[in-house]
Amino acid sequence: MADGYVLWFTGLSGAGKSTIADLVVARLRARGAPVELLDGDEIRTHLSKGLGFSREDRDINVRRIGWVAGLLSRHGVGVVTAAISPYVAVRDEVRAMTTNFVEIFVDAPVDECRRRDVKGLYARADRGEIPNFTGVSDPYEPPVAPELHLRTTEEDPESSAARVLAYLRERALVA
Repeated sequence: MADGYVLWFTGLSGAGKSTIADLVVARLRARGAPVELLDGDEIRTHLSKGLGFSREDRDINVRRIGWVAGLLSRHGVGVVTAAISPYVAVRDEVRAMTTNFVEIFVDAPVDECRRRDVKGLYARADRGEIPNFTGVSDPYEPPVAPELHLRTTEEDPESSAARVLAYLRERALVA
C-alpha cells in the first residue's frame, strides 16, 4: 500500500483554512480518493476536549492532530488538516512524524481576518473575553518555507483549492 499524505493548513482564524480545506476534500472525494478531514474545531470537541489555549495546551492539541494524521497517512489515506497551529516548532515536530507532509500557509492580514470573523472571536478577544487569542494577544509564527503559500486576499477559495490539487498531482500524491 502506498503512503498517503498530510495537507497541513495553517493560518490565523478567519484566513480561509477550513473553506479551502473543505473544497479540497470534496474534490478528492469526488475522485474516489481516500481522504479524511481533521478540522481544528472538531478535534477540540472530540479529541482534545478539556484543553485550553495556553501555549502548552495548543502544542498538545497540534501534536494530537499530527499523531492521528501520521497514523492515517501511513495507511494510505490523504489527510487534510485545518488548524491554526500557531507555533513553528510544533508544526516541525508534526512534519517529522508524518508521511508526505505538505505545509500550506493560508495567509490573510489580521485586519482582513477580523472583517471576515462571523463568530465574533476577534471582538471577544479585544474585550479580553478570550485570553491568548492568536493574532491578538498571542503570537502566530508564519511558516518559514511552506510548500504552498495561499494569499486569500489575492485569490478566491476555488483558485486556492485548485493550486493545492495541482501541487498534489505534480508530486504524484494523487492521480
